[in-house]
Amino acid sequence: MKINAKARRVALSSPVKLQPNRKALAPNNWAGTTDGPRPLLTYLRGVLNSLNPTERLIADCILADPERVITSSIAEVRSRSGASVGSIVGFCRRLGLKGFAEFKIALAQDLAQSGLPGMEGPQGGSVAEKVFHCHAQSLIEALQANPSAAFERATEMLERARRIEFFSIGLSYPVAYTAYSKFALLGLQAATEADSHMQLIKATQLRPGDVAFGISCSGATRETVQCLEVAKTKGATTIALTNAMKSPITNFSDLCLYATPSEINYFQAPLASRVTQLAVIDALFVSLALKHRSRTSARLQQSREELLKRRLS
Repeated sequence: MKINAKARRVALSSPVKLQPNRKALAPNNWAGTTDGPRPLLTYLRGVLNSLNPTERLIADCILADPERVITSSIAEVRSRSGASVGSIVGFCRRLGLKGFAEFKIALAQDLAQSGLPGMEGPQGGSVAEKVFHCHAQSLIEALQANPSAAFERATEMLERARRIEFFSIGLSYPVAYTAYSKFALLGLQAATEADSHMQLIKATQLRPGDVAFGISCSGATRETVQCLEVAKTKGATTIALTNAMKSPITNFSDLCLYATPSEINYFQAPLASRVTQLAVIDALFVSLALKHRSRTSARLQQSREELLKRRLS
């Protein structure tokens, strides 16, 4: 994404000091994260499905052409979005900003600092090139959406856990199974069930000192959300990995990690979600492995030797 000269001058000459807003768009809002604000556009994509109709009109207008918004008046945004001036100002304030002028400065800073390429991929590229481009950008956005402090805290929770139970169904379940498999390689007491009824039973058996780890793309999968809710009532620590920053699963999570908030669908199948979910799991796996490097190396070597015996010569 190329930033025009005017937007770049605005971004560099007018730094914004953000103030957390009590009525922000999400409990863990863009302006109030402990490790600094997330990229504004990434955050808007993450909460898009949870916005009310008026907020959705404003967000869609911004995401459709953010560079144009930077050089537009509030009246022009009102005309393009269909929302009132008061609604636009209220939208900016719920992001922790004083008003539309400060929102434009924050947006210009976001574009100038990220410089992310467009989702459409290289012009004239093959289908494979465009898909790979989409995945590459999604991984960058997922990294931006998660403060480093969140990964550190999640690693500590998992390391201290007496037992880790993964909850997920549908297309996200393979991610949960992969996480269980990798954590088991490290000697952690991790487990998962394929059947949603068995998952609920396991949730009722969790206790303080255990970790319930829910994975849901939408953050609204009834079975997964219910398992985390039950686990939380039993005193277990709860972690969620989701693509929706403001969704039901976050209400029952002590810590939330986010996969890419942007979503492209082909034939009703989400394209980038699982790639970024797996990347988050891999980041946790490596962090845990590095905590006890010598012990981890010994365990992985033992597993490798046994698995090699089962390969065809």
